[in-house]
Amino acid sequence: MSSAIPPVVRVGVGCFVKCQTENGVYVLTGKRKGSHGAGAWQLPGGHLEFNESFEECARRETLEETNLEIEQLEFLTASNDIMAAENKHYVTIFMQAVARDPSRLKTMEPHKLDGDWEWVPMDTLATSNKYKPLFTPLANLVQHSSYKDVLNKLSTL
Repeated sequence: MSSAIPPVVRVGVGCFVKCQTENGVYVLTGKRKGSHGAGAWQLPGGHLEFNESFEECARRETLEETNLEIEQLEFLTASNDIMAAENKHYVTIFMQAVARDPSRLKTMEPHKLDGDWEWVPMDTLATSNKYKPLFTPLANLVQHSSYKDVLNKLSTL
């Protein structure tokens, strides 16, 4: 009998946390450190816990990572993310929400983030070389044909 644990599909939740400025709607992103996908740009988020709703997970992870409380939570889309090089497979649930008070932003887990969280214009995530590489779930979303629909949903508060 083998003692190896068979690979499993995990569920991750990523949240487009938005805030409005005079220049438009911005989303929160940061560069991963010390985990799979290190060096890639990500959204706040993490693993869905047993008996937890998508909304609860997005709220919990965003607060734990950024010190921000969020509101107006809404399901956005989902992606199937196979990370063959890392032998990982995730289904990622993407949520969107509005930061209640963006001035409370703080990097709460500096051991998991290379630098600080940044407010980025939504379309910049997909087009700027500064935010490359994107974490696999976010990269898959940006490359998907429905990304324009996602941008339209994200452009309003």
